[in-house]
Amino acid sequence: MKATPLFYNWLLALAVCASACTSTEPNPPNPGNMDEVEPIVEETGDAIIDLSNWKVTLPIGRPTEVEPPEILTYQSNAVIQPYMYDDVEERAVVFYTKPGSTTQNSSYSRTELREQMVPGSNNTNWTFEQGGRMRGTLRLDEISEKPNGDFDRIIVMQIHGRLTNAQRDEIGEDDNNAPPVLKIYWNNGRIRVERKVLKDLNVAYPDILKKGAWTDESIWFSERVDKEKFTIEIIVKGTRMQVIMNDTEELVFDDIHTEKWNIFENYFKAGNYLISTDPSSFASVKYYDLEVSH
Repeated sequence: MKATPLFYNWLLALAVCASACTSTEPNPPNPGNMDEVEPIVEETGDAIIDLSNWKVTLPIGRPTEVEPPEILTYQSNAVIQPYMYDDVEERAVVFYTKPGSTTQNSSYSRTELREQMVPGSNNTNWTFEQGGRMRGTLRLDEISEKPNGDFDRIIVMQIHGRLTNAQRDEIGEDDNNAPPVLKIYWNNGRIRVERKVLKDLNVAYPDILKKGAWTDESIWFSERVDKEKFTIEIIVKGTRMQVIMNDTEELVFDDIHTEKWNIFENYFKAGNYLISTDPSSFASVKYYDLEVSH
């Protein structure tokens, strides 16, 4: 007998009814499928700054420092994240700080990178004779205001001096800290360059190693930056120290002070060093790139 469309429809309805009427409970989930579900992971993308030769100091702990290789995963590090994190839209690394823990010989807090020529070690550094170059593009994001209407100051780059172990012992210091020969300040919308000069050009060794042998000299770049991006490049070689802003304006130091500075080891620093102890003060800086070479 030839089946008609009506006959097929009747068979289909019967099969559906038989399936639906066998149980009043929904089908249970299959536990075997749970392992196949991939967790949702936020994509962080490539690192904006190569941190292979940097450690970061945070305004917490004693203070807390994070070195390579742990710093390389800062994007997922819960300790670092409140103070150093990515702005994905601007493709920048944000350095945020407020008064908190301080380093030895300082009253101020920082979220700041410290160069490590050998990752994980502070013991290998460079002299002026060996030379070095650092270039970064950055901008001030936010900063606290003082009662008089001025903004707080921050240091965004440094060349810091370091005593060798022998020099440290010779002058009776309890650590290897020497003065920073160069500080780059954001100061009320302008960039101020501060360098060390000798108080007495005839100072002899080992007294020249002491912090008290040096004092500060400041020079301002003429261009205002306010909260706009700017680029700073620092080039050191021999007795010459050169600081260039936005590839258009430069300061060159090549004199007896830089000549005699060659006695120290050095390392670069970059980030956000807040010059304030007011509990309500704060600052955030965005770095779009940062490169170092020797």
